[in-house]
Amino acid sequence: MNKTPLLRPLAKAILAVALLSSLSGCVGLVIGGAMAGAAAGTDRRTLGTQTDDKAIAVKAEMKLPGLTGKYGHVNVNTYNRQVLLTGEVQDEAMKAMVEREVKAIPGVASVANELQITGPTTYTSRSNDSLITTKVKASLVDMKTISAHSFKVVTENGVVYLMGRVTQREGQVGADVARGVSGVSKVVKVFDYITEDELRILSPNSKVQL
Repeated sequence: MNKTPLLRPLAKAILAVALLSSLSGCVGLVIGGAMAGAAAGTDRRTLGTQTDDKAIAVKAEMKLPGLTGKYGHVNVNTYNRQVLLTGEVQDEAMKAMVEREVKAIPGVASVANELQITGPTTYTSRSNDSLITTKVKASLVDMKTISAHSFKVVTENGVVYLMGRVTQREGQVGADVARGVSGVSKVVKVFDYITEDELRILSPNSKVQL
């Protein structure tokens, strides 16, 4: 039985366009373009923090080739100055070195090191991960009790990592949604939790459903 939740029109549209574009390797660009306008107005990070996150990611990615060479495949994602490392490295020493070097980047508050000690995943596996990410994002859009734009979705080898500034309630709902998507083997929460009162301040015009 297909575990993917029924999608409402907006989510269906996002998923359909992304599926078509995945044939040419443009999933990230399509989803980014489709949701960028709304996300810009609903991001719970300050503009300064958003800028810092981009700068941290760029600096980390510039360091990686010299740290792993051809022996590692590392993805860097940053949200609210928290860095998520996913991918594959050849041994514990490389895993620790990558974490140490990323932690040393100015502005980094914490590092969630989810690197696996194994060979790099295949192109087919990475393409499948992109498709899973697309389906999870579409399913989050379909879930009206949370703000999909408050979640950052990262998929590595079938494992979905969820980042964002969310409440405990939102985080649980988001994780349950992700678990319901076909192809997801595991969901890992890497959230920066806020309280329901903080949510009301950040989203004064929205109704917080408890």
